[in-house]
Amino acid sequence: MNEERPLDLDRCRQRLSAHIDWDDALESALRLALDVPDEDHCRPRAIDAALRLVEFDIDRPALLATLLSDPALKERLDEAQLRADHGDEVLRLWQDIQTLNSLQAGNEDNFRSPDQAEKLRRLLMAIIRDVRVMLIKLCYRAARMQRLRHCPYEQRRRIARETLDIYAPLANRLGIGKLKWEMEDLAFRALEPQNYKRIARLLEERRADREAFIADFTERLSGLIRAQGIEAEVSGRAKHIVSIWRKMQRKNLEFHQLFDVRAVRVLVDSVADCYAVLGIVHTQWHSIPDEFDDYIANPKDNGYQSLHTAVIAEGGKVVEVQIRTHEMHEKSEFGVASHWRYKEGVALDQRMEKSIRKMRDLLEDSDDSASEVLDGLSTELSTDRVYVFTPKGQVVDLPAGATPLDFAYSIHSAVGHRCRGAKVNGRIVPLTYTLKTGQEVEILTAREGGPSRDWMNRNLGYLKSASHRAKVRNWFNHLDFQQNVQDGRALYERELARHNLQDVDLSALVAHFKRDGEDQFFADLARGLITVPQIIGHLQKSGQSDDPLHRVRKTERSGKRGRDDVVIHGVGNLLTQIAKCCKPVPGDDIVGYITVGSGVTIHQRDCPNMRALPEEKRNRLIEVEWGADGDSVFQAGIEISAQDRTGLLRDISSVLANERVNLLDIESRTDRHQHRVRSTLTVEVPDIERLVLVMDKLQQIPGIDSVRRTA
Repeated sequence: MNEERPLDLDRCRQRLSAHIDWDDALESALRLALDVPDEDHCRPRAIDAALRLVEFDIDRPALLATLLSDPALKERLDEAQLRADHGDEVLRLWQDIQTLNSLQAGNEDNFRSPDQAEKLRRLLMAIIRDVRVMLIKLCYRAARMQRLRHCPYEQRRRIARETLDIYAPLANRLGIGKLKWEMEDLAFRALEPQNYKRIARLLEERRADREAFIADFTERLSGLIRAQGIEAEVSGRAKHIVSIWRKMQRKNLEFHQLFDVRAVRVLVDSVADCYAVLGIVHTQWHSIPDEFDDYIANPKDNGYQSLHTAVIAEGGKVVEVQIRTHEMHEKSEFGVASHWRYKEGVALDQRMEKSIRKMRDLLEDSDDSASEVLDGLSTELSTDRVYVFTPKGQVVDLPAGATPLDFAYSIHSAVGHRCRGAKVNGRIVPLTYTLKTGQEVEILTAREGGPSRDWMNRNLGYLKSASHRAKVRNWFNHLDFQQNVQDGRALYERELARHNLQDVDLSALVAHFKRDGEDQFFADLARGLITVPQIIGHLQKSGQSDDPLHRVRKTERSGKRGRDDVVIHGVGNLLTQIAKCCKPVPGDDIVGYITVGSGVTIHQRDCPNMRALPEEKRNRLIEVEWGADGDSVFQAGIEISAQDRTGLLRDISSVLANERVNLLDIESRTDRHQHRVRSTLTVEVPDIERLVLVMDKLQQIPGIDSVRRTA
């Protein structure tokens, strides 16, 4: 579409209203779109995109959002007013169009790389929430390609290359052949003007002879088809210049050697008619076997369906014949847009629906190596990805929930190790910040130094990717052994004090984790090969310390305990209570003791009282196990020492709320002279792992010096 005459209200209204029911809202939006001055002839206006969009029989909300999406109107339109006037759907489409229009693909080197070009395409697909937005974006791009002649030389080439590498493949994936071929031909004209003109001239020089030959061929084929009682439209098909050039390059052919410069298209009503026409063509003319493709039985990935064949006609001239149904042709030209054409009154083609689903699933494929996929299987199995830019415009593909530190390690391990801060869209953010698609990330590094051991702690949220945590662990693995021993011992002692654990049998721990000695145990703790939750969890089960987890108690939600908490084998619903002597918690090996009048008391299996039980009372012991009910919670006490500041309690409450931990009680004592505060919290946790996670999160709050279990 090449608009030479200035667009006026009446002409635009006439062309738009021919495809959609007109109303006052569309009239107002059209007037706004036409009110934008056409000063930058290199950039299309919203009206240019809208006039292309209606060719796809788009619906009213999409057309309305497009007319209002001109960048020059952005400052004049208020989102709240847009919602009030046109509803949430139009506002959502408008927002996504603005986002796509504001994105820059960076310099040409970025998208010339096949890997970067694919990531840019995925980024564009990830941003949109509605397939119609991508169709609108492609209409904007096609309109821009028509204006390339107004752009400076370097800008013209950059836009053309970006179109070939990014937008034409997207149009192909969506099956929108009409826009794909138009954009490719216009981009080829900008990038290869001499070759474009040469092929165009050759086509033009032979046009009269070719058209006369094709007219005779189509008339003869139409008569043969009618004689078989088949309704069909037979016409000559315009060959796209860029496809001619590609075939010449791919097969090292000259123009006169091409089979498909002379091309005919046959449109029929049914698939059966397609194969019937194919039989007529092959019966009447000699076919070239290597040039036959059945895309009806084996559709292309984008849903394209058609029969392609080439035959030798009179004078030894080769003719390419394409045979398809009318609906297949609509889908070939308009791709996903044809979804709306066939959505009412006619059953949807399941292959087309599969094509639309495939488009939506483009981002779910992972290009990670096998080792990374296996390493991160537990945390990166999600199909969601985020796509962010480097300051130079390159796209980085990360798992959903990724942080700036994940970004740094994806660039290079050395960048990750030396990372000390990050900027997102020019603003300083913490290293635990969750990245969003389309953001620009800049990493601030130190010349020397290495990663923090905290980065290996999943509870603290520094790294989403398991493979990136492995890189941190590998860095510590290569540290001096004695340094790791020293750091591991310090970490061990700090965590025992934090969890109020005393008289722990270190030799038993070393044996449990199958280490050769204390030094190896401490070194592996420092390297992250042994984790704090593993140690605390083992102590919980083994009862090594005098009272390893006596602060975790069953919450008294009611006077009745039942098998929601403990499963009692062989009997019905009996009252249960936790023994005060050994205080078992979920994970402990337990046994039940039937009391007189108090139901069943739950003990640790190695409880001294149970071991000392007289023989005559051992018949009261019954097998029990912890129930699977996730509602069981236990009380724990946490003491926090911090600098007194405004908002501290709010931050503590936010951590507890985010981790879904119930706060039962809090007591605070403030030293106003020292500006210090000491708070004791009583919380409900389902298990020790959640307690460790909460304590780790609390330790990260600014101003908090220590977090420990209460004695």
